[in-house]
Order: sequence, then C-alpha cells, then structure tokens
Amino acid sequence: MGKLDLLREWYRRVWIEADPGAIDEYFAPRAGADGLMPDGQVSSEDFRALVPALLSLVRNLGIDIVRHVETEDWLWAQITVHALPAQGVAPISAGGQIMMRIEGGKIVEAYNAFDFISFFEQAGLLPQDAFLLLLSGERMG
Repeated sequence: MGKLDLLREWYRRVWIEADPGAIDEYFAPRAGADGLMPDGQVSSEDFRALVPALLSLVRNLGIDIVRHVETEDWLWAQITVHALPAQGVAPISAGGQIMMRIEGGKIVEAYNAFDFISFFEQAGLLPQDAFLLLLSGERMG
C-alpha cells in the first residue's frame, strides 16, 4: 500500500467508520502525533479517546485530501474536513495539514496542524469570529 493510500485508509477506517481496532493497523506502537492536543503527542491509546470525543460533535463526516507531496518515507497532505454538527444543519468545513513518516506500512511519527477554532465555531461550540475576539483581548469562559 502506498503512503497516500495508507492515509486515505486511516481516515476512512479510524475517523469515518469510527473503528478503534484499526488504529493499531496503521499507527506503530510507539508512534506519536504532534499538533492535535496542547499537552504533547497523541499515542494510539490517546486516539481511542480523541476519535469518539470529536466524532460525538459531528455527523456525516468526510475528509478530502486536497493535495499531497511524497518523498522517501514522508507524506505531507493538505486536507479539508466536512461534516454536519451533531445538533444542527449548517455544514462544517475546516482545513488542516499532516506530515507523517511511514515505516513498514505504519505511521511512526506525525505532525498535524488543524483549524480547530473554525471547526468549533461552526459546530456551535465557540462564538463566531472567536479568533478575532481573542485577538482583541476578549476572554471566553
């Protein structure tokens, strides 16, 4: 399986089909993913909690790979996540990027950047224009 196919299958099995058993098929045992949580790397065990938590906020999830670049054992991809909020009908669309190193057909390290502010705004969990409010010094909560 090629690197791009592996990423597509990771998104399909783990995120769209919500199959926690698939995590270990694609994620090496000591691998870590940076950029998803503020306190450090996300392990395969962390994904078992993160995936259902995020999926509980949406329905009809889709993940498009907009563009990608492959080199030796690295893959970079720009993605767009589409969904509907769990409560509501206004569509959610947020972008992100992932860079991952693959060895032996498994992800061994990953670096993520995802627009969680837009995602949570559109899901109705943050006020609209939250980023601008924060830039102005407005506190939330």
